[in-house]
Amino acid sequence: MNRDLDWIEELKAMVGPEFVLTDPMALLPYACDGYTLSQETPRAVVLPQETEQVANIVRILRREGIPFLARGAGTSLSGGATPVNGAVILHLSRMNRIWEIDPENRVVVVDPGVVNAVISRVLESHGHFYAPDPSSQQACTIGGNFAENSGGPHCLKYGVTLNHIVMAEVVTVEGDVMRLGNLAGEPEGIDWLGLIIGSEGTLVIATKLWLRMTPKPAASQTVLALFDDVAEASQAVSDIVAAGVIPAALEMMDRLAIYAVERGPYPVGYPEDVDAVLLIEVDGERHEVEETARRVEAVLQAHKVRAVRLAESEAERNRWWANRKTAFGAMGLISPQYYVQDGVIPRSRLPEALARIDTIARRYNIRIANVFHAGDGNLHPLLLYDGKDAAMVERVRKAGSEILAVCVELGGSITGEHGVGIEKRDDMIKQFGPGELAAQEAVKYAWDPVGLLNPGKLLPTAAVCHEAIPTPSTETGGN
Repeated sequence: MNRDLDWIEELKAMVGPEFVLTDPMALLPYACDGYTLSQETPRAVVLPQETEQVANIVRILRREGIPFLARGAGTSLSGGATPVNGAVILHLSRMNRIWEIDPENRVVVVDPGVVNAVISRVLESHGHFYAPDPSSQQACTIGGNFAENSGGPHCLKYGVTLNHIVMAEVVTVEGDVMRLGNLAGEPEGIDWLGLIIGSEGTLVIATKLWLRMTPKPAASQTVLALFDDVAEASQAVSDIVAAGVIPAALEMMDRLAIYAVERGPYPVGYPEDVDAVLLIEVDGERHEVEETARRVEAVLQAHKVRAVRLAESEAERNRWWANRKTAFGAMGLISPQYYVQDGVIPRSRLPEALARIDTIARRYNIRIANVFHAGDGNLHPLLLYDGKDAAMVERVRKAGSEILAVCVELGGSITGEHGVGIEKRDDMIKQFGPGELAAQEAVKYAWDPVGLLNPGKLLPTAAVCHEAIPTPSTETGGN
């Protein structure tokens, strides 16, 4: 008797035969997420529609000893939603309801499969929005944002996903349903939400989320600045924040990124010889916005800036931001493939970081475009390559790892918002010592002792960290 047929039939009886995918061709689209350098076909894909179905699916898979993970839109850029070890995917796209909008408590209750941008569109009539805005917000789902602690341009002022979730319903690896947090948004005892959000789907599966509704600002203004030198633009970024201005967003693109976006669907008309573009958005009360925009202009004019412009209409402002937010996709217009890195550095080290990234690009003979959240030092180097050239792919992998080493060396981190996943798993030893890695392993073991939930992600493999993490025998004298 085929054991696989038994549990697969159980799943089909629970969610409906059409929502259990096992055909090899149907499984191919799930072999990777936005990180395409690593691919593995799942054993099956199941599409539940409610929390109890998720819990029951987890119980069945745990009983069978089959690894599993949750997936939404698959926009993860670090391999967080890529199945490994024959894992089954719980695809949560059918869980896409907005359950309640509570303006009095400023909370909206949503399923994990709701698209990020949809939330703000729904809240607009209530005078609110959902602040975290990843560049993929037109596609990415809130469950994935929860797993990765996603950011976005407006997180400079408003904070990342962690700052905007007050409560979560989750399913544990045992199939138990729990609620973490409370409507007051204050931890009671251990801050479980602080632990779970950003754990990359390795500890629990989120099935319902209570999100903060942020009041829409009375006014906003976007300032655009063109620079003939990337280092000069980078210094202007630091000086804006040093002047006491906390913009809602402060973004930067270099020449190669500009070249790509100008060939995309939202061209702005940037000069072809400009080296860097800064987009600075300020918001608040109308008089506050006008004064802050003048202060930003003054800081920019103190540098060697080619031009400074203020958006003259909402349409122009929207085009500037659409141009920036389609930068990743625009790379497909100038390269067969691209690999997005994601590291963090102190703002004051931006000029040095970009210079060193340029050196890495030259040494490995690859093109690197830089698009990033300059205000909080979150870099997004885009390494362009041709997947048919195996030698180039290997150079890209090595260059990406070197960029992360530079970020750590400059006092930053190997990830800002894309997570570790598969991509940076073995780079964790660049940032964390043996004790820190052992502590993270202990947390994973406490929540998932069998190692079934999203295995092979986040924590380094034994081959990489066998010297970094002491074994029980060396620590305790155990067998």
